[in-house]
Amino acid sequence: MGRLIKASTIINAVSKACIESACILDKIAYNSIKDSIDKEKNATARYVLEELISNADIAEREYIPICQDTGMVICFVECGLKINLEEPISDSINKGIKKGFEDGVLRKSIVNDPFERINTNDNTPGIVYIEQTTGNILKINLMLKGFGSENMSFIKMLNPSLSQDDVVEIISNEICNKAFNACPPVFIGIGIGGSMDYASVLSKKALLRPVNKKNIDKTYADMEEKILQSVNRSNIGPAGYTGNTTVLSVSIESYPTHIAALPVAVTMQCHALRHREIIL
Repeated sequence: MGRLIKASTIINAVSKACIESACILDKIAYNSIKDSIDKEKNATARYVLEELISNADIAEREYIPICQDTGMVICFVECGLKINLEEPISDSINKGIKKGFEDGVLRKSIVNDPFERINTNDNTPGIVYIEQTTGNILKINLMLKGFGSENMSFIKMLNPSLSQDDVVEIISNEICNKAFNACPPVFIGIGIGGSMDYASVLSKKALLRPVNKKNIDKTYADMEEKILQSVNRSNIGPAGYTGNTTVLSVSIESYPTHIAALPVAVTMQCHALRHREIIL
């Protein structure tokens, strides 16, 4: 007999996480922005960074959203085999999203169909990825993903003969082409390998890694640093007003792939990095 987790427990936890994520900037991300102020040589860029910190402080103090775009909810679920649920986990999560966006008076941004575009009026459905694990723990990594930066994200199916430096250059150049419109400074999540769709999922998961925690594989850690330095030499800067703080962090996640493929996906995330980890 596995451990029972009630639907109401999941609903309330997801609701709380949605509201907290919308109003309280991830502390490591907050400190990353704050630390960059002293490193920034451009006076205008420093002013923008200071305003971002001020905005985050007001949002937390007043318990109001950091940004008017409160995002689409994306959840990565790890569900232990020894857990029993009252209903499908995606149902409970969507009920939690609905409750959180209503109770928190957060902007509802989801439309029912890409072309009909009628607002669902409760910010559901979210996107839920489920992975089974051993044990009796339910973990939900919840992200509020704004779409100003999401619209600047991209996928490339590259030639597998390319070197790591070639890939670094391609990714860096494309980020530089798009970063102006992604509300910089940005956090970059990169997925390399798998298939076209899974590379994209990996790029989202990469954003859940603590900011500035490098990949344990030296090859990918070196690529992360090279992309970070390359983009920050672009002089795009905070809000595109020039400066050397265009990217705050680069995280790469990899996965085995087909002999004929080199899928690369990049998720752009604006300074408002909003996520919470729920453990039940």
